[in-house]
Amino acid sequence: MKLENTKAQMRKGVLELCILSIISEEEAYTSDIIEKLKAIELIVVEGTLYPLLTRLKNAGLLHYNWKESLKGPPRKYYYITDAGHEFLGELLVTWNQLVHVVNLSTKNITNDE
Repeated sequence: MKLENTKAQMRKGVLELCILSIISEEEAYTSDIIEKLKAIELIVVEGTLYPLLTRLKNAGLLHYNWKESLKGPPRKYYYITDAGHEFLGELLVTWNQLVHVVNLSTKNITNDE
């Protein structure tokens, strides 16, 4: 079993939570979302992000507005819907519970073992 594959799966598992959190702060253009994810070392490429944004939009959790750009064609800016805020709140509760139980189950393990 390859460690890198497991680490990648763990990152993918929290990606939806992180994307919704980022967009909940302010509407965001795709490259802005990627920059923020890279800054927290949750590296994502556009090929991963676009299908996820589309899925979240189709689920009614996100919507978008087109805005004119000084650097080319209009840009699609995503914002979170009321349903998205509610879903994000539920995800955060689940995340905090998960972190708690993982911490409990690993509290006696050290890197020295």
